Amino acid sequence: MPESWRSRVTRWGFNWFPAYRGTGARIEHIASDWTEVRIRLALSWRTRNYVGTIFGGSLYGAIDPIYMIMLIKLLGKDYEVWDKAAAIRFRKPGRSTLRATFRLDDGELDQIKRDVAVSGRTERTYTVELKDGEGNVCMSCDKLLTIRARPPR
Repeated sequence: MPESWRSRVTRWGFNWFPAYRGTGARIEHIASDWTEVRIRLALSWRTRNYVGTIFGGSLYGAIDPIYMIMLIKLLGKDYEVWDKAAAIRFRKPGRSTLRATFRLDDGELDQIKRDVAVSGRTERTYTVELKDGEGNVCMSCDKLLTIRARPPR
């Protein structure tokens, strides 16, 4: 799905936000309905570690907030979303620009809403992979998020 003017402005703002900008990553695309986000992380003097590959902190920082923000945008004000845990696997050194795509579909959102309606909360694990230009996985991460109904005010 293409970007809307609003999602494009959000992308620009996100890329200038100091905490995300410091990772060296950039968001390349936010679908207008927030069901897809694409990022890139280039090897540069800012992201290079002692041995000349992409620093692990930049790898994780690039992907860390994306699924949480997507779920917050897609579920709306009636839900709270928090990162709970992450398991990172460094598979191959990042020696070039890496990319990742984050996707959520309507079926997943419907299931989250059903689970929260039944038990008041749910946990979801999402796997994201940072790949080089040849499609090799350099890092994969399982993100555990907890979602619950927002208590009434």
